[in-house]
Amino acid sequence: MTFQTSLSLCGPLRQPRQMLAEQEYSGHTSIHDDAMAEKLGFRAGPIEGPTHFSQFVPLLAHLWGNAWFERGCFSSHFQNMVVEGESVRAFVELPAPGATRARAWAEKADGTPVLEASASLGPDHGTTLLEQRMAQLRPPEKLVILSDLHVGMTGAQDELVRMDADQHMGKLYPFSLAQKLQRITETSPWYADGASSPWGRAIIPLEMVSVLAEYTSPLARFPVKHPVVGLFADQEIRMVDGPLFVGENYLIRREIVALSESKRTESYWVRTRIYDEAGQRIKAEMLLNHATLKHSYAGYEAERNAG
Repeated sequence: MTFQTSLSLCGPLRQPRQMLAEQEYSGHTSIHDDAMAEKLGFRAGPIEGPTHFSQFVPLLAHLWGNAWFERGCFSSHFQNMVVEGESVRAFVELPAPGATRARAWAEKADGTPVLEASASLGPDHGTTLLEQRMAQLRPPEKLVILSDLHVGMTGAQDELVRMDADQHMGKLYPFSLAQKLQRITETSPWYADGASSPWGRAIIPLEMVSVLAEYTSPLARFPVKHPVVGLFADQEIRMVDGPLFVGENYLIRREIVALSESKRTESYWVRTRIYDEAGQRIKAEMLLNHATLKHSYAGYEAERNAG
């Protein structure tokens, strides 16, 4: 007997932890600080979006095994903020046998959507969710905060990065991998014990790839006007020759691939490519929509209306 019913895997309800309350950039706290969030009209500092990615990893590993860690892509649009104390559940629709793409989403306990995503296994990912969203972007009318940026702009230099277990990840990420593993929603011995990993080395968790990729982002020197507060609106992490390893040196190159605007935000979309230390072999990519809040920039309307 066959049915047309779509079935999905779901994980348990988890309460992700806030670890960015002390985040700083451009000399001020971020939207993850409760006081700053309330000043901008939000009820509390939201948990960073990629924190939710960890809840999908057991589901996707169940579907595609170790290949997920080597060639997996998670492409996500964030829909509603989550604050500490709220519960979240991850879902992945079961693909047809042999298929390498699945729809994924997360909800709060009351059904409020948190994010929507496509999950896929390379090398052929088809068109990811964020590639679909980028294709539908309209040119911005007039940018203020991002007026000095243009599509095709690259970072000012190659950036060397690594993530050791006890390495403090700076003002943008005021914690270490070891501290994250004490609070991560879905833990695995592979994240800390290389001997237990199929690759013989500890691997960087999916949500911490975002931390690795953004760790040296100020070195890109993209001329965004400050002070301004921003947030992640869309994010895609793609393994090309993964996984990424704890204690390994990598080289990062960045490029602005899109600019967009909404009623409340100006956005610049950055593709971050993570190479081996020599900069010869690409290991992973991240596509990130940095959404800057217009009303967080002093004099926004006056500058927009001038000239």
